[in-house]
Amino acid sequence: MKALTLTHAVLYGLGVTIGAGIYVLVGVAAGRSGMHAPLAFIGAALVMSFTAASFAELGTRMPVSASEAAYVQAAFRRDWFSLAVGLLVVAAAVVSAATISAGSAGYIGVFVPLPPGWISAVVVLNMGAVGCLATVQSVSLAGVMTVVEIGGLVLIIGAGLTLGDEVILRLPEMLPTLREVGAWSGVAGTSLIAVFAFIGFEHLVNVSEEMQQPNRTLPRALFITLGLTALIYALVVWIAVIAVPPATLAQSPAPLALVFARLTGLPLITMSAIAVVATLNGIIVHVIMIGRVLFGLAEQGSLPRVLACIHPVTHTPVAATLVGVAVILLLALAVPLVGLADLTSRLTLLIFAVVNAALIKMHWRGDPAPAGSFRCPRWAPVMGLLTTATLLVADAFQ
Repeated sequence: MKALTLTHAVLYGLGVTIGAGIYVLVGVAAGRSGMHAPLAFIGAALVMSFTAASFAELGTRMPVSASEAAYVQAAFRRDWFSLAVGLLVVAAAVVSAATISAGSAGYIGVFVPLPPGWISAVVVLNMGAVGCLATVQSVSLAGVMTVVEIGGLVLIIGAGLTLGDEVILRLPEMLPTLREVGAWSGVAGTSLIAVFAFIGFEHLVNVSEEMQQPNRTLPRALFITLGLTALIYALVVWIAVIAVPPATLAQSPAPLALVFARLTGLPLITMSAIAVVATLNGIIVHVIMIGRVLFGLAEQGSLPRVLACIHPVTHTPVAATLVGVAVILLLALAVPLVGLADLTSRLTLLIFAVVNAALIKMHWRGDPAPAGSFRCPRWAPVMGLLTTATLLVADAFQ
């Protein structure tokens, strides 16, 4: 059922993109690039824009669930390759959701004195129930939580404006001179890390089948999500390095909490409450996406047909969603998650590279695009492939 508007899509995109990463990366970026740190996030957004263009064209060519798998199948016509890519997408999302659920237990434990395992189980099961609702209902709830989540960052930006003219007058400090080769090198290195804060926008293609006018809604949602995320990140980082010396930020285990306390004087429990909402939202959006990918893989015949069943009332893939919830719960309770978050980012970059290669193959072969679909420049997927491959290589040597 096509019920998702552009507003729904953008809120979903922001919810799955803006996450806990920014709360940690502020300190890392400040330590590496100092006052130039905001440039790294702008540079990372530009790098991701090439891949976003590829997703925009492919998503309007084929607005289906299990989108990445469908793109690979259409380009390379290899069933095993398509299934492998689809399962990679699911694996990355499951690990991410399990990691977030473990993080949520820590935040919720501040308010509810229960063992972390119990909290994780209750959280995953309840967010799984939300994921089984009608798409417009689950995405609308995620949208409300996204507003709260972003509100925490906006609160920091608003508090930063109390610094007065300093926010504007110190802008020249953000841009290194052409002679400062070391500074530009530091910005480039920080951009590599900042890229990981933008991963998530691509999940919009997996709900494109449920969008109103996907040919118009999906490209706009992708680029609005990427642009708003970049703007919020750059403003937050700039406020942070003005409010607190970069060296102090780099040494803090909770840099944004430090900035928040320095600017507002409010108790840290306020930020903890916002973090609870942020983590719950992160689980919901991943559960929604996992269910759609498993449904899409089953619909194309790559997984058991039972996963392609649609509930007659909610019109959502409840069976596929419940399988995803079960795996998330098992992983969260039984497997040490340390280090798996980094693996998620690497798997996602690998998927980006394959998706860009798929569009290059379609362009080279001259596959016709449906009337009204978004068309990106031929050089966009080439740049997307080169940048994601470069990031993977650079990450391997870190």
